Amino acid sequence: MTTLYYAPGTCATGIHILLEEIGKPYDLKKVDFAAQAQYQPDYVAVNPKSKVPTLVRDDGSTLTEFPAIAVWLALTNPDKKLLSTDPEKLARTLETIDYIVSTLHMQAWTRFWRTVRYSSIEDEHPKIKAQGREMAEKGLALLDKQLAGKDWLMGDFTIADCALYFFEFWVAEWGKWPMPANVAAHYARMNKRPSVQNMLKMQGLAQAA
Repeated sequence: MTTLYYAPGTCATGIHILLEEIGKPYDLKKVDFAAQAQYQPDYVAVNPKSKVPTLVRDDGSTLTEFPAIAVWLALTNPDKKLLSTDPEKLARTLETIDYIVSTLHMQAWTRFWRTVRYSSIEDEHPKIKAQGREMAEKGLALLDKQLAGKDWLMGDFTIADCALYFFEFWVAEWGKWPMPANVAAHYARMNKRPSVQNMLKMQGLAQAA
């Protein structure tokens, strides 16, 4: 059975939503980041990168990294129409996901939430956090424009919306920052989807959103 290794509230929430959207049986295995479980030998044997999400597929092979997992799930479940086969729409979807993952997640949010990675000097932390928030607000403004007049980033619901959701969750529930109107509406719309509600319950996050 397909197995998703996750830590609650991480970017793995987006993959969890996709699995719920697809509706096929899967197993969940929690990786306890608080206990540094991602660095323990049993998990390193599954994913030497010590990250989540990790997807172990039915044949026992392992797939890592959010974009790769999301694309694979979409392509192997074409009936769910989670990724367009039109070259232009496909490219734009991947463009959006890459921006969310590589810039908003890895650049903006880590500056705000994992500030010590950028400096061990506490006096420098407020400036670094402010830089992270500024980057996040710029990115959300761009995505707000992309959502103008649409319910979903690409027009139809796709894997890109699941990527945006995990960042929206962080901003709304942990950062406690206001979001632009279209992004806030997208977040509210996502929270109404049964797949998201199921994910939140299973990860113990239901009261957060």
